[in-house]
Amino acid sequence: MIFDPLPSQFCLQDLSAITGRVCELRVNAHQAEADRAARAWFNSIGLYDDRKRSKFINYGKFDLFAALSFPDADLKHLTTCLVFFFWAFSTDDLSDEGDLQSKPDDVQAGHHISVSVIANPESPRPEYPYAAMLYDLLTRFRETSTPGAYKRFIRAFEDWSGSQVTQSRNRSQDRIPSVEEFILMRRATIGGAMVEAIVEYSLDLDLPDAVFENPIIKAMSDATNDLMTWPNDLCSFNKEQSDGDYQNLVFCIMHERNVGLQAAIDILTEMLAQRVEHYIELKNQLPSFGTEVDEELARYLHALENFVQGTVLWYYLSPIVPLQGYFRGVDVTNRENLVVPLFEAGVF
Repeated sequence: MIFDPLPSQFCLQDLSAITGRVCELRVNAHQAEADRAARAWFNSIGLYDDRKRSKFINYGKFDLFAALSFPDADLKHLTTCLVFFFWAFSTDDLSDEGDLQSKPDDVQAGHHISVSVIANPESPRPEYPYAAMLYDLLTRFRETSTPGAYKRFIRAFEDWSGSQVTQSRNRSQDRIPSVEEFILMRRATIGGAMVEAIVEYSLDLDLPDAVFENPIIKAMSDATNDLMTWPNDLCSFNKEQSDGDYQNLVFCIMHERNVGLQAAIDILTEMLAQRVEHYIELKNQLPSFGTEVDEELARYLHALENFVQGTVLWYYLSPIVPLQGYFRGVDVTNRENLVVPLFEAGVF
């Protein structure tokens, strides 16, 4: 895939200020305790050598991510949420940056192993480390979750895992999807539906299936997924172009609209602002499901908004990129109109 030479730098607005118009930022007080428990569990998996494991845990700052994203979870549930992050990001790294980045058949094989954990929950814990992590996560999840939340998580995992295969196939074929196609795929690859189920689990909410089948709730779900994924593509673009990875919404906009880098970034940033407005409109159209359900739904939506804002801020602070993050060498304490030098090819 060939693009015109990219500029030496680009300007990025404060994305957390845009999403912050509707999403509140708060921090969980159990961060340190949950981190100790989840680290001990992850260390027991033996997934990486000591050096890589230390980088993955310490520079990822998943404890901060969980504390920002699940501010009202108790210690037990926050620990499980952190276990979810360790599993999700190590698995995502396998197909995004690891040995399976452009090997869809191998990603498919790993998918089948993990699906077997779901199909046979009473079977022995598998030896394959990624499947073992999923096994442990689901065991913790089942302890307190409602049947509906568990069912939604399983369905979301299957969609997410399948999307990893699709994304790997696109990489192997050097294919850039249309903007519409990529947005739909990204809602799956970021695991948004799994996040929603984890949010539901984190507060032991008991929402009926009818709530999630409502068209307004479905539209709000799409909106919050986009509020998480579009800032990710904006923040990760620099790292991905350095890697020669074109599976990014910025590249899709450049390709489809035949515009340069800064124009594509400005278009996507404006799309994000419009998506916030659309979310607010949808929230004002919420139907009533009865007093008790409405109260549970309000807690769920507020928790989901917390997750969105925690996620967007985390993109700036410590994405899972060794040592430096997406903004390598750039001071992100003041994120308004951030000038970002373009990384040279292969610097990561």
